[in-house]
Amino acid sequence: MTRARIVRLSVAAVAVLSLVAAACGGGGNGGGGDVAGDLTGEIFISGSSTVEPVSSLVAELFSEQAPDVSITVEGPGTGDGFELFCNGETDVADASRPIDEDEVAICEENGIEYTELEVAIDGMAVLTSPNNDGVTCLSFPDLYALVGPESEGFESWSDANDLGGEVGGSAVPYPDAPLVVTAPGEESGTYDSFVELALEGIAEERGQDAAARPDYQASANDNVIIDGIAGADTSLGWVGYSFYEQNQEVVKALEVDGGEGCVSPTFDTISGGSYPLSRSLFIYVNNAKAAESEALQAFVDFYLTDDGLITSVEEVAYVTLPEDRIELTRSAWEDTKGSFAA
Repeated sequence: MTRARIVRLSVAAVAVLSLVAAACGGGGNGGGGDVAGDLTGEIFISGSSTVEPVSSLVAELFSEQAPDVSITVEGPGTGDGFELFCNGETDVADASRPIDEDEVAICEENGIEYTELEVAIDGMAVLTSPNNDGVTCLSFPDLYALVGPESEGFESWSDANDLGGEVGGSAVPYPDAPLVVTAPGEESGTYDSFVELALEGIAEERGQDAAARPDYQASANDNVIIDGIAGADTSLGWVGYSFYEQNQEVVKALEVDGGEGCVSPTFDTISGGSYPLSRSLFIYVNNAKAAESEALQAFVDFYLTDDGLITSVEEVAYVTLPEDRIELTRSAWEDTKGSFAA
């Protein structure tokens, strides 16, 4: 996270402190719950750079009520976070995709039992520079032609014309302009989700690996990606929706056609499910560590309250879960806590 982002979160925390303080005496899923001021301990959270802003703000709000609990939140990427988590090095893993089979196997091998908690919905915005007026909407075939595994070496948008025609891309030729791609790297859950949603189906049909082209500027830092996209007039890339929403003055979102027409990424299209590049966001809690740490239990309790989760998700411009899915998340955590006393 950049210094500017940290300052923004701190200011946001101050702005909602009165809400948290008012709720802390109430208990229940909708309120802030009871956070003991005498709690001590350390909590280490690592993983998705997309979920990091949510966990960071929850940590700030929680720390106002439990100042002697030290909480570290970092965002190297979902894959890197799961590597640490499944090695028992972290208490919580932030994730912008579900844990995969290989990661499950490593956790099992190391005896790491966990609880998966869905916390928000996010969309991935496909971006270019505001100076690029040659493209307004890209379909999944277009995205495959431009950034899929067969596009390696394409230096101009127009280099993808033949491949785009083969896979059913735009009938309008891509512009004869430099194609400068900046996007998440393989360690990022945003990369995995984009590949799964936009590229995987076409890649499998063509006998290709489900992956993005390897020859672009890759980063796990969303701010670096935004800078790269903003810095080239005919750029292309993708990030989580909230990072687009926070940077609309320097980047432009393209509409995406997942097969039912072009749709812009907005809060309403993402929450309503019409935007084709949408995904769930998660935290994963190490059950053994939680069973042994009153502070970690209290932190997750607070995370799932309205004043923790809803306040933070809305502040960082993600989409809140429908009430029935929030209740499923809360029930899953209550079931886990119940097992601690068994």
